[in-house]
Formats: sequence, C-alpha cells, structure tokens
Amino acid sequence: MKAVLIREPGGPEVLEWTEVEDPQPADGEVVIDVAASALNRADLMQRMGLYPLPPGTSPYPGLEVSGRISAVGQGVTGWQVGDEVCALLTGGGYAQKVAVPAGQLLTVPKGISLVEAAALPEAVATVWSNIVITARLQEGESFLVHGGAGGVGTMAIQIAKALQARVITTVGSPEKAARARELGADLAIDYRTQDFTAYGPYDVILDVIGGQYLERNIRSLAADGRLVVIGLQNGLEAQLNLAEMVFKRISVHGTTLRTRSAQQKAAIIAEVRSQVWPMIENGAVQLVIDQTLPMADAAQAHRLMETGQHLGKIVLIND
Repeated sequence: MKAVLIREPGGPEVLEWTEVEDPQPADGEVVIDVAASALNRADLMQRMGLYPLPPGTSPYPGLEVSGRISAVGQGVTGWQVGDEVCALLTGGGYAQKVAVPAGQLLTVPKGISLVEAAALPEAVATVWSNIVITARLQEGESFLVHGGAGGVGTMAIQIAKALQARVITTVGSPEKAARARELGADLAIDYRTQDFTAYGPYDVILDVIGGQYLERNIRSLAADGRLVVIGLQNGLEAQLNLAEMVFKRISVHGTTLRTRSAQQKAAIIAEVRSQVWPMIENGAVQLVIDQTLPMADAAQAHRLMETGQHLGKIVLIND
C-alpha cells in the first residue's frame, strides 16, 4: 500500500507519499481500506517532531479515517468485511489501509457520506470526552471554546448548544464569527480586537491554544469553574495564580485523546455512538468541512492548516 511517510522532522515538504508494508490485523483489530482521513493539529506537531508517538503506534500521521473493513482479526464480533465505518486512531490514517481496534469503530451516521465521515471521530470524541466526561458541562451553564472556527471548535459549539449551554467562542475574523453564530454560538468574540475575559464569567472553558491563555482563562472562570486544556499552539509554559484558583474552587485539566488506553477510547466511542450520533442524524450537529484534497497532497493540506484560514475540517481522500 501507499502511506504518507515523515522523512524527518520539518515543514510540510518532509511528507512523502510512498510504498510501505500493508498492515495486518492483530487480535481484536480490523483492517480498513481507507476512503479518507482528516487533518488534526496533532498531525502538524508530529510532522515537526513535537509529538512523541505512544509505543507501538503507526509512524504515519492521521488520527481518524473512514472506509470499508477488508480484514477482521481474531476475537472481533459485530463487524465484518465490507462494513462501511469511520474510526478513531492512534496514528496511521494517512494511508490506503490501517489497522484499528474494533472498539474504536463507528458506523457512518445516516445522511453523512463515507468520505465526509472521516472528519468526525477525532473531533467528536475530543469534544465529548472533554466537555461532558471531564468538565461535566450542564444545561444552562456558560461555555467558552477558543478557536471556534477549527474542526474541534465548530463541533464544540454545536454539541454544547445541543446540551443547552450558553455558548461563547473566540475566532479570528468577522467571517468566522458569522459562521460560528450560524452553528449556534450565542456570542463570537474576535480575539484580535476583543478580550474574552470581558464577557465572562464562564463555567467551562475548552482551550486549544494553551500558553499565555492560561492566566486569562483562570481569571474569567466562575466559581467552581472547569478549564480543560487540549492544545499548545501558544506555548508550553504559563503562570498560574494559585490563590484565584483556590478561592474560586477552580479545576484545571490537561488532556489528550491520543495517549489514552484502548479501553478508555472504546468507552468514549461508545458514548459518542449513543449520545452524539443521534444529534448528527437529526441535524442538531452538522459536519463542517472546509475542503478535500488527494491523500498524496498531504503537504499542501498541512500548509493550508498552518495558514489558519480554513473553517472546519480539511479532508484527505484516496482516489
């Protein structure tokens, strides 16, 4: 098969579409003939050498795919060759085939094409695991998501709104603000000209930025507020006001989906299947895709993501 190989840490030019060995299903796994994969910020970090791979992970980037099952390993039940699926991965999605634990498989939601479904698993599992399982977002609470125009942000806006929270997001342009409001945001803040702390307090904040946002996040949380940090685009270090955190009884969580165990991922996927798939199928949650490119053009897709001009997900397709 062919896959996107990272020749060495560096810019998009280090990505190479090349021949590699086909994957074989281990016990409890299936092999998927990949129809499409989708970009995530972690792919860029991996390409630059800033995201160490969990032990035993495929070296190829890609945290989600859609396609058809072509082989089934020992011990797998409920799935068979030919089933159309999408899947959450630990890696290996930028390829023509990938092996994945059966617990991380999802059926393709009704009304979503096989290619489009590639853009769902990582964003949906990230949002659900962090704002519901970790932060316990409740009806009527105030929820802020930074980066509301990205794949995670567009999904977080809609899921939080479906849970009947008051939804606020930060974005980088009037056009993105308008789209965020269309998706359900009650308020879209242009971070270039407005300070999000002026519109708090917030009960839950989902932060894909990190770095110096930490101090302002803490300052703008309500009493008993919950901050979940899942991204490090703005840097790895920041100061934390412990007094403010203690007196307001604030909790701060740092999480990543990729390094969770197969059992933890399977539990998250089970909740996504039962709780979020109905939201997608009844139209409460829409899939937002900026554009699709051939898998062989992964370098160009990475360049597009680095500009920050996209809105929603960028999808790579196998012709």
